[in-house]
Order: sequence, then structure tokens, then C-alpha cells
Amino acid sequence: MKAQDTVIAESIDYLVAHYADQPDLDFLAARAGYEPTHFQKLFREKVGISPKRLIQYMTFKKAQDFVLQGHSNLEAAHRAGLSTPSRLYDLFVNCIAATPGEVAKRGAGLEIRYGFHPCVLGELIVAQTSRGVCWTGFITDKGREYSLSRLRADWPKAELIEDFETTKNAADEILKIWAGAGDKNKKLKLDLYGTNFQIQIWKALLKIPCGSVVSYKDVAMAVGDPKACRAVGSAVGSNPITLLIPCHRVIQSSGIVENYGWGTPRKKFLLGLEGDLSQAEDIAHRIKAG
Repeated sequence: MKAQDTVIAESIDYLVAHYADQPDLDFLAARAGYEPTHFQKLFREKVGISPKRLIQYMTFKKAQDFVLQGHSNLEAAHRAGLSTPSRLYDLFVNCIAATPGEVAKRGAGLEIRYGFHPCVLGELIVAQTSRGVCWTGFITDKGREYSLSRLRADWPKAELIEDFETTKNAADEILKIWAGAGDKNKKLKLDLYGTNFQIQIWKALLKIPCGSVVSYKDVAMAVGDPKACRAVGSAVGSNPITLLIPCHRVIQSSGIVENYGWGTPRKKFLLGLEGDLSQAEDIAHRIKAG
């Protein structure tokens, strides 16, 4: 019999290629050579979520793309491999607690003001709605337009207005909070959009102090689901308010510093400024020694 890790890896590869067929647990278990209940348990142990949940998330991402492109619910459901619009509706509510119509209108009628703010970290872009900061990012060697394209992807229907003065106070406060010098009596309002799980993970990241790093497993344990490391990694990577929600302080258990949406060099630079690269190396040494 194949090693369990190999079986699960092959099952994931199969799901990535065939999730649109909506394979059920019995089929996947038989394909892997296991009894369904045992396969389900093994899959959850290795991946952190069930096969059904993985299929749901992949189907949702595909369907979401079609909805945002302006396709009708019927066409989006058909293209995503769902039999009816009602299944599309249930999928969206189950994954992000929002209907397809609400997703299609993402940012419709909304003004988002953004500004580019020079700082020691490079150029920071801060965007905010009337409710609060909704997005931050860095300007990379790809230029400002690349960063703006990522903002547009998150808020496709919103009207983007460049406004340095309006966003300056938020930018200054974000930099203070990042450095651990924020005013505890002054709260910076956020306008966050994500799944319930993503919001839970982002809240956990806010508790990581400047000068500390944690592993993806640490974050999974903090939210009470120690086996959900892969799902945690996805949620960390989806963080829309970088720096303020310090996803850069999450590293691999091996101590490797990678996987940052604004580039590995900037992640190392951030941790270096926080005096944390040495701690990351200490974690790696402890793991290898243990």
C-alpha cells in the first residue's frame, strides 16, 4: 500500500484537476484504496479540511470569478459545474456568508480613497472607505499600477479616487501600530471583507506583537484547529491589509522565511527591522535539535 502522505497528495492532485465533476467521498475513498470513513479522517488529519470542503472552496473560487465577470447566476453555476443557481447560492452563503448578487456588486456605488505614502519600508499604498481602512499594500518594482490592479481585483466595482491627504492619517497610524508605538486609546477602524475563517485568522494575526514570529501551525492552534495549517496558509496569504495585519510575522515551522505577497526580500526586510530574523533562525535550530 502507498504511504499515506502519497495517497493524500495524489488525492489533492486529482481534486484540483477534477473538482468540477464534484466527486463524492465514496468515489474518492475507493480511488485511494480506503474505506470512506477512514479516508475522510485521514484527509482531515493531513489537510486540515474534508475533501468536500476542499471541493467547495475550489468550486466557489471558480464560480466567484464568473460572477465578478458579469455572468448570470445560471451561467456561473453551469460553468462552475453546479446543476442549479440554487446550489450556487448555497455555495456562496456557505463559503463567505454572502449571496452571488452581493459578490457581483462588490464595491458597487462605493468610493475608495487611496494614497501612496513614502516610509522607511518603501512606498505604502493605503485605501479606505467611509467605514475604515480596507486595503494596504506596497509598491514593488512592477510599479504603482500593479499595486492598484490588486486593489481593483479586491474591489472590482468601486470607484477609486487618489487622495493622499485623506489617507495620510491612516498611513501614519498604521506605521505606528506596526512599530508597536500605536495609541491604545485610539482605535483605527477597518473595513474587512472575507470568509468567517479568514476573519478569524486575521484577528489572530493582530495579536502577534512586533518582534515576534509564529508558524502556520501556531496560528492554527490559536484558532482551535491545529490541523488546519494549509487553510491557515491560504487565509494568511489572502490578508488584504498587509503590515497592519502582520501576515509577514508568520513563517514556516522550519524557520524558512518565504511566501509573502509583496515579495520574500520585503518580508525579510520587515522582520530584520523588527529584529526578528535571528529569532526565526533560533526556531529552526530548536526544531532540528528536537
